[in-house]
Amino acid sequence: MGAGDADTEELFKSKKRANPFVPIGVLITAGVLTAGIVSFKRGNSELGQKLMRARVVAQGGTVALMVGSAYHYGEEIKFFSKTN
Repeated sequence: MGAGDADTEELFKSKKRANPFVPIGVLITAGVLTAGIVSFKRGNSELGQKLMRARVVAQGGTVALMVGSAYHYGEEIKFFSKTN
């Protein structure tokens, strides 16, 4: 492990502390997606469609949590940052 790996690991640990509900939202989204795919594979399209709609809601909730926690903790989102 290099120094970059330690920095990356620390960044992810601090993000989990700052946004504790985001990993939960990601797991819920992934679980609903998996259940929907399994439903489609078993031929139950009606349930699969409901689960895909639920996935969109869970995904939207996760994004809302990310934006809300960034606002709450005062983090600035920089898309085009220059290091010079």
